[in-house]
Amino acid sequence: MDGNMQHIKDYLFAQTRNYAGWVTPEFEDLAKQFSRLQDARTQQGGAALAVYFQGQKVVDIWTGKKSATEDWQSDTLSVCYSTGKGVLATLAHILVSQGLLDYDTPICLYWPEFAQNGKASMTLRHVLSHQSGLYDIRNIIADATEMADWSHMLNVLAQAKPRFEVATEAAYQPLTFGWLVGGVLEKATGQSLAALMQQYLVEPLALDGAYFGVPTSGLSRVARPFKTSVTPPKSVIPPANKASSPSLKSKSVKRPVSILDKAIAWSGQDPQDFQDGMIPKGMKNFSFFSDEGLQAVIPAANGVFSAQSLARIYAMLAQGGSLHGQQFIQPAIFQQLSQVQYRQRDRVMPIPMLWRLGYHRILSLGKASNGFGHMGFNGSGAWCDPERQLSFAYTHNFAAGSLIGDYRLWGLSQEAIRCADRQLQGRKGWF
Repeated sequence: MDGNMQHIKDYLFAQTRNYAGWVTPEFEDLAKQFSRLQDARTQQGGAALAVYFQGQKVVDIWTGKKSATEDWQSDTLSVCYSTGKGVLATLAHILVSQGLLDYDTPICLYWPEFAQNGKASMTLRHVLSHQSGLYDIRNIIADATEMADWSHMLNVLAQAKPRFEVATEAAYQPLTFGWLVGGVLEKATGQSLAALMQQYLVEPLALDGAYFGVPTSGLSRVARPFKTSVTPPKSVIPPANKASSPSLKSKSVKRPVSILDKAIAWSGQDPQDFQDGMIPKGMKNFSFFSDEGLQAVIPAANGVFSAQSLARIYAMLAQGGSLHGQQFIQPAIFQQLSQVQYRQRDRVMPIPMLWRLGYHRILSLGKASNGFGHMGFNGSGAWCDPERQLSFAYTHNFAAGSLIGDYRLWGLSQEAIRCADRQLQGRKGWF
């Protein structure tokens, strides 16, 4: 049977209560949608969904398998790839609100070595909005295993030369974003990224599970992809069971031209930009799901979160930078972070993302939103809609890969907004 037809059949005949946790009656339609989208694949992996509305948690549900032998639990953590970029950006905005750094001060004033190779005028604003020209990972390191060395990667980025003049265009920074932003935060404050996360996000928001570099004590909570009888979709990043030992030598193999490459080329973009930004040399030698990969600090790609922690971070943003009476981000700073900085399609992403300072637009199946957030390569995602006072987070451990999420993320985002609109406007609507 055709794959799309099978998905439709699975959806139509799915159970509507195949989940644990709880949901308020107003958002029960969203929980049913979550169940429909996960029901047919609950033996292949698991997923979690959390939503806040008007400052209160309204959805906290999960389903499926954390591993081949374990069920998903309320405190299960997931590798969320680029979804972590939004968390890192939020931390940056809090530090700007604290007066510890500034969007428009040259980075080299905090980090003198960064001025090399034409970067003397580059600012945090340029990096957060993907206008730095520093998107290339493929040509600045020899092997993907180097990504696990935080101090080494900061030195590599300090020496790197932008691919275009700063602020003249944009190119999504799939991997370099984390070292660039995280490096600035560390240099400006004199504290480690882990300490900053703990002091300014984890403790004040009472988060149970939000890491760039999972501590040893937290490894057992992480859901990882596992082998099933179903063949997962192909991904440019290999799942955990394909990871090789870092001791293996990387062979130079020319990557075949894919349908995605052809589509990007047809659209006028250069497939080389995608490859240079997304795929380090020797990626077969490294897995984000190995213990080493989970414990490394690679904030653009290996952030590990619970859905509940992500939704709570974005609940604060949905309330304009405050939650339950505690102000995290000053109103003037919030106005800046939520303003679109770049509207055109960039060099790497296939569609315009409407880049804010560290976030992009919400992708749904029709509902319009002025909100913002960030999704990950595996189809995880988290976002806020301040006008609706709504926040959303979806995590999972299925082996999948897509630049702009998949239909589950879009469909769940759509239904979350529809449920909120029923409360705010008296009708759900589709657009």
